[in-house]
Amino acid sequence: MASVTPVVQAGRIRVLKQGSGPSIGPVVYWMFRDQRLRDNWALIHAVDQANKANVPVAIAFNLFDQFLGAKSRQLGFMLRGLEKLQDNLESTLRIPFFLFQGEAVDTIPNFLKECGASLLVTDFSPLRDVRSWKEKICEKVGESVTVHEIDAHNIVPLWVASDKLEYSARTIRGKINKLLPEYLIELPAIGPPKLKWPSSNPPIDWPKLIADVVRKGAEVAELEWCEPGEDAAFEVLMGSKKGFLTTRLKNYSTDRNNPLKPQALSGLSPYLHFGQISAQRSALEARKVRKNYAQAVDAFLEEMIVRRELADNFCYYQPQYDSLQGAWEWARKTLMEHASDKREHIYTREQLEKAQTADPLWNASQLEMVHYGKMHGFMRMYWAKKILEWTNGPEEALAISIYLNDKYHIDGRDPSGYVGCMWSICGIHDQGWRERPVFGKIRYMNYAGCKRKFNVDGYISYVKRLVGESKKRKAEAVLDKKAKELHS
Repeated sequence: MASVTPVVQAGRIRVLKQGSGPSIGPVVYWMFRDQRLRDNWALIHAVDQANKANVPVAIAFNLFDQFLGAKSRQLGFMLRGLEKLQDNLESTLRIPFFLFQGEAVDTIPNFLKECGASLLVTDFSPLRDVRSWKEKICEKVGESVTVHEIDAHNIVPLWVASDKLEYSARTIRGKINKLLPEYLIELPAIGPPKLKWPSSNPPIDWPKLIADVVRKGAEVAELEWCEPGEDAAFEVLMGSKKGFLTTRLKNYSTDRNNPLKPQALSGLSPYLHFGQISAQRSALEARKVRKNYAQAVDAFLEEMIVRRELADNFCYYQPQYDSLQGAWEWARKTLMEHASDKREHIYTREQLEKAQTADPLWNASQLEMVHYGKMHGFMRMYWAKKILEWTNGPEEALAISIYLNDKYHIDGRDPSGYVGCMWSICGIHDQGWRERPVFGKIRYMNYAGCKRKFNVDGYISYVKRLVGESKKRKAEAVLDKKAKELHS
């Protein structure tokens, strides 16, 4: 009998556990990092395996209680996206969507046992917690169950791109670019699986679930400017009105480092973080317009492929990716040598969180993050480096920067966020610079340098307007709520 060519390249699949029995039970796809139906290698693989074994397939999703400090801003966005996903799923692929609440190490093995699954397909994530859950799930599931992990997030699968911790973008760029012809390919479309799931889809009360999560995490409000879901993500990439590749690309290479021109950025990071759009689809579409905007497309692909995949590489091969212990020895040494240097200002975490510093530029960047949910990329570097300058030492600076980043950024708790803080404070993916107080050999940034690069006063005014609009909307929402309560 002729062998069947796999739909998903072998390099994208990792067998975490090989089951002992025949594949007679259903396939379950535990969706986590890649929350989309289109262009999703993990879902493509799950449907393909189910069809080959002539068994049904289901999607399982586990909702954690405030995962890594996520609040209503992040969880509301994610759940509203999943509500749309389930609706699309039922009308197009007719695959059931099971939502569990609690610990994945319990809910996923229990579900596999209940439905008698033979194969669990799961997303790849380099983060410690997720890797530890997968190890426990592999131990808990029955002997006959096979577990496949699919890297649907990176264009070149992490373990294929490199088998070690890379020093910088320079050391990984060539490896990734060499593999792009093999992996940056068109993705196959999928249709409904051959066999239908035997039972009906359990109802999910989305409005109640979202209201509960939003109430619990109300300390960090949801965002209005960022609409969740796959369709909204594709609109940001390709929309006729404000799409990045269709209307904004030409200014990317010149304006992306100017905090006064946020529209020059792609705006895709929330969607890439939650997996509501595929980096592979974004890269394929960008390549189609390269002949018109070569410089802009090359700069965009460098950020979205090389830098994003470098961040995954760091978090995967350096498990202490959020600690001073994860820095290179030269950086740890220089930071510790200067840890007791006199600081001009020392601020507490609370003062920093409330933007109560003597630096109006830093305060503006913190307020942009708190109220808008997304600080400009250039300002993220300045923001974190100032925290190093204004706290009692590098460990405290790193802990505060990660805490604030994860709490307020819509794309927090992401490898790129951890690497951003580690680059700014611990010199990760950077080099040693001229030694100076507090920073040692870590790259220095200051107010005067920012003034030379962009209109600092203009940025501060821009953030003031943003904050004013945000507070006004909040006040109106409170009044609306009170009015409704009076009339009910």
